[in-house]
Amino acid sequence: MMEIRSFRPGDAPEISDVIGRCLREVNSRDYPESVITLMCEHFTAGRIAELAGERQMFVAVEDGTVVGTVSRDGNKVFTMFVRPGTIGRGVGRQLMRHIEALAAAEGHAYMETGASISAHGFYQRLGYLDVRTSETDFGLNYILRKPLP
Repeated sequence: MMEIRSFRPGDAPEISDVIGRCLREVNSRDYPESVITLMCEHFTAGRIAELAGERQMFVAVEDGTVVGTVSRDGNKVFTMFVRPGTIGRGVGRQLMRHIEALAAAEGHAYMETGASISAHGFYQRLGYLDVRTSETDFGLNYILRKPLP
């Protein structure tokens, strides 16, 4: 049984591990090693704790293990990652539904996210539509939006 809950300070190392694994095992198919290394160095446990202080961060937990994370600031989605061994089981979809419901309850008309090449199709399958692309320190980034009910 999976639970989605708010970030706790002790979660930062495990979230950093989930992100690093996802970057090395999934995103590495679409990005050069230099970019993967840069991204992994960015998402340290310390940086995760900082980000959790700047926006709402949530974790998906299964049998006491963090299997995914997402954060938001209003209607903006940030840092959505799922442990590679659990991809395809609905973890990411449930995390996104959770924050979309929060944003809708606050009266936001849409959600917006930046997506890597690796995550682009995932967001499209959830109903997000391309708005534009941008270049970041980590490479190509898709900006997508989804209307909220």
